[in-house]
Amino acid sequence: MSVKKKVLSVYLSSLLAFVAMTAVSLPVGAVGNGPNTGNGSIQTSILHTYESLVDYLKTQDHKQEAMELEVIGQTVKGRDIYMAKYISNPENPTILFLTQQHGNEQLTTEGALEFIKHLGTNKTKVVLDNVNVLIIPMLNADGAMGDVNFSLEDYLADGDRHLTRYNANNVDLNREHDKATKEMEPEARVLHENVFEKYTIDYMIDLHHQGTESQTNGELVSGSILYPTNLNVKPEVLEASKQLGSVVYHSIEDTGWGHIGKYNGGSGENIGRNGAAVRYDISTLLFEMRGMSDHYYESYALGQKSNGYLIKQTITTLDATVRAISDGSIKKADISFWDTLPTQTNRSNEEADE
Repeated sequence: MSVKKKVLSVYLSSLLAFVAMTAVSLPVGAVGNGPNTGNGSIQTSILHTYESLVDYLKTQDHKQEAMELEVIGQTVKGRDIYMAKYISNPENPTILFLTQQHGNEQLTTEGALEFIKHLGTNKTKVVLDNVNVLIIPMLNADGAMGDVNFSLEDYLADGDRHLTRYNANNVDLNREHDKATKEMEPEARVLHENVFEKYTIDYMIDLHHQGTESQTNGELVSGSILYPTNLNVKPEVLEASKQLGSVVYHSIEDTGWGHIGKYNGGSGENIGRNGAAVRYDISTLLFEMRGMSDHYYESYALGQKSNGYLIKQTITTLDATVRAISDGSIKKADISFWDTLPTQTNRSNEEADE
């Protein structure tokens, strides 16, 4: 292991251990309210690179008997796109966790990688008997590495690279999902051909990041959620999507350190949560974490002081949903909270798209 990878591993392990010890004592809204926009440097060098992510996945694949690592296809620049699979019984309900359709939204990836390691412990052995889990931790690897065919000179982050929303062809992958499969960008195409069409997926959480200034009732949110809103979504798919949202909402809001709002998102089938629900009858949930890893708008990017909380929020989300599907409690989840969950507004004039 290189010195850089050792430093990264120690940093993330220490950070998560600290968060785990202190999260219970944090005041309500601590995640959403700190630090303020523009405070703290944005250091991309502490995030996994594509290469270190691949090494991490291969290490976990070697250690974990229940895990299988699959390459679902390649990016524009030829990078393999990996999916971690936990399939104990094809008849089990299956959930897909998707991160980094947008390459500059990486803290959910950091959380997903920690969750993959968590799935290799005895704490989840019985859980995985009753649920299948698919995790794509970095769909847009070219954007995450800043290896693109356009300039990133206006991006704000410090470190060893910039990260961009778009793929190498300057295309938003989360606007591809209503196209004929063969007409999609390579990353979206293989997601459809080799995941959506290959596996019977019941649930999907599409993990993203938004700007830093979204709020409800004057309080900054730590994240926001939304079910599919396209009119062509079947009622039973919509209800299960709202149940998925209920599990996520209560797992975060009840901690005392998270604050969740309702995302103000579009209804087009080109958006992942809508397209997957309409096209494949997958019950979907968008989760937008606060703050991006890099951007050219200062109010979108958030300094590294918030990294620990947002990584923890991702892990909590993934763990809660897997357990709720495994024990069947998701089927009884109360969706009435959606009726009163405030839709977030933005303190600035800049709105982040999912």
